[in-house]
Amino acid sequence: MLQLIKNLFKQEGLDYESLMKKGAKIIDVRTPAEFAGGHVEGSVNIPLGDIQNHIVKLKRDNKPVITCCRSGARSGRAKTMLKNAGIEVYNGGRWGQVQEHWPSLWGGI
Repeated sequence: MLQLIKNLFKQEGLDYESLMKKGAKIIDVRTPAEFAGGHVEGSVNIPLGDIQNHIVKLKRDNKPVITCCRSGARSGRAKTMLKNAGIEVYNGGRWGQVQEHWPSLWGGI
């Protein structure tokens, strides 16, 4: 399973360092209760059912978006919605996976 996730990241070309330099935002699409139980530092909680209400603002921000959730399924659906709206978006998968990569970059930029 871990190898499958790694392969998905490679296929998508998820380069956290480049995305961070471009001002990427991490959007956690889990419920507020799930988000409160742990999340990536600096991420924003926009539940999947509410993502459509934030498209205009995200387009206006003109920054890449990395979506994440508990397993990668909801973040994949959010990615599809945002991509269809013309937003540069990447599915980060599990929030824990994103967290493993994201914090290590803070000191280097």
